[in-house]
Amino acid sequence: MCDTIVHVDAGRVLFAKNSDRDPNEAQALEWHPAQVHPAGTSVRCTYVEVPQVPRTHATVLSRPFWMWGAEMGTNEHGLTIGNEAVFTRQPYADTGLTGMDLLRLTLERAVGTDEAVSTLIDLLEAHGQGGGCGHEDRGFTYHNSFLVADPHRAAVLETAGSRWAVEEVTAGARSISNGLTIPAFARQHSDRLRTRVSACGVRRGRTEAAARQVTGPADLAAVLRDHGAHDAPDYSPINGAMAAPCMHAGGLLTASQTTASWISELAAGAQRHWATGTAAPCTSFFKPVVVDTPVDLGPAPTDRFDQAVTWWRHERLHRLALRDPARFLPRFTSERDRLEAAWFASPPDPSAAFADADSRTAGWTADIAAEVAAGRRDVRPRYVQRYWRIRDRRAGVPTATTAR
Repeated sequence: MCDTIVHVDAGRVLFAKNSDRDPNEAQALEWHPAQVHPAGTSVRCTYVEVPQVPRTHATVLSRPFWMWGAEMGTNEHGLTIGNEAVFTRQPYADTGLTGMDLLRLTLERAVGTDEAVSTLIDLLEAHGQGGGCGHEDRGFTYHNSFLVADPHRAAVLETAGSRWAVEEVTAGARSISNGLTIPAFARQHSDRLRTRVSACGVRRGRTEAAARQVTGPADLAAVLRDHGAHDAPDYSPINGAMAAPCMHAGGLLTASQTTASWISELAAGAQRHWATGTAAPCTSFFKPVVVDTPVDLGPAPTDRFDQAVTWWRHERLHRLALRDPARFLPRFTSERDRLEAAWFASPPDPSAAFADADSRTAGWTADIAAEVAAGRRDVRPRYVQRYWRIRDRRAGVPTATTAR
């Protein structure tokens, strides 16, 4: 489950996305340079192989660790894309390109919004979409929608199997979530039950209303950190805290967690991007990222805790803080927001920003861990506590499993 928003102004496009997936599904930020490929070569995606193009653009991607494709990213031309799972009445294929594969292939091959939409459609019609997309349940599959943006405009592309519809966004706000939104296409193809369970209507209502008011990256960060009507996650036994953009897992029927977040400010000749590279934007920093400036984030992550991996180090803070968010989040969010505001105004060297964020995160983690170990109780519903105990045990997360 995910949410992606865009706000198109004269001379600038603002873009933001939360990627919501399984809680232990670490997501890697990675940088790929432009490359020239020999004629006749192919590229192996998550499940299928497709012909390679003569040249691929430089990209920075946010990618679930086990798949080839990416949830969101940008390329050297400022083309930026986010995708969403959508549920339709069209048949689901056992194999094909995943939505994440389609996104990455398009960033590697297209320059602007029009070319990106054409590339997505061509790939969809040539190779189809399909295959398991879940981490805990590899049989979980869906169709996809995309929000495509460049420094001048944006577009929504929604799909149902091999069928598709496009809506241009030349001014104002637009958001997409886990349901079809182009009216005639949605009426024809939407699976209303699965769409309703995803709570996408509630989330999209909040993100699109907020997107109308955004003026810059800090406003986008606030939208992605929104917990809904309350300051803390509001859990449902059915789907956890899925009814707000800053999503937290814990439902008995379905559960999803924001595992990475992204913000872009796109203007001609001046594209700027910020990414968490970690889960839960409410406990994360948005750090500056640049297409041609890689950052060392440690070894490639897996679904097992690894102290050497940036994504997993942050999980200790995230999973401790969510035991009592009303008490723990205020411990560090003001400090984070002050530093982040400086990064939005004048982005520093990305490596320095990531190092600073990592150092502060370590201090906050130690502070909260000490209080939890001293007996601070977990205020979440018991079914949420149980859900997270199971995920902590599977991943081997030390602090969350050893603290009382």
